[in-house]
Amino acid sequence: METSGLTALDQRIADCRACPRLVAWREEVARTRRAAFAEWTYWGRPVPGFGPPDARLLIVGLAPAAHGGNRTGRMFTGDRSGDVLYEALYDVGLASQPTSVAADDGLELYGVRITSPVHCAPPANKPTPGERDTCRPWLVQELGLLRPTLRSVVVLGAFGWQAALPAFTEAGWTVPRPRPAFAHGTRVRLDGIELFGCFHVSQRNTFTGKLTPAMLRDVLRTAADAAGLPHRGPSATATTTLAHGRQT
Repeated sequence: METSGLTALDQRIADCRACPRLVAWREEVARTRRAAFAEWTYWGRPVPGFGPPDARLLIVGLAPAAHGGNRTGRMFTGDRSGDVLYEALYDVGLASQPTSVAADDGLELYGVRITSPVHCAPPANKPTPGERDTCRPWLVQELGLLRPTLRSVVVLGAFGWQAALPAFTEAGWTVPRPRPAFAHGTRVRLDGIELFGCFHVSQRNTFTGKLTPAMLRDVLRTAADAAGLPHRGPSATATTTLAHGRQT
């Protein structure tokens, strides 16, 4: 894959102003800021994907957090959801460090890229279906650029799942009909890649124990195996867990 292709796509994403509600919200949050981050200069723009251009494993979230990615300019960076995700990636050997606090903190991902179906922070963390569909061409293009190396995908949450499946279809993969339903542990083969469902790393799920660190690590290890990526720790537990999908 040509690095320039993905770099150019990321720049076009960061310049997008297609959704008036999202543009107004992200920029208002960047102006007013949270008191704890009063000294920050917020990114306040669409947040592009993060990770190497030859990634074999893609993680698809939902949308940037208002005071996370919308503040730092990097996916899942500077918020509690990101704390959970990056610690798990580090634990299984797919990240260089367990924390992600700023875009210049030196974090590297190993064979993994992180993106989302909506690139702007939405009010109440809830993009509309129209905003999701308007943003879909970005994901379609990203999937096309990653296709030469991509071998597995972890989709976090039902919203991401519902957004990702049409994007895979538009990017040229054959998605079964009827479309597979989301559940934690769902595993679907799509023309040479493995697609995994995982509960989102939201505070609602992690604080209540619906998604535990062990559950997340299991999914990541199994997805890494499918992608042919080296990782730390066995994935036998993951194989058992993923054999019985759990609905969100």
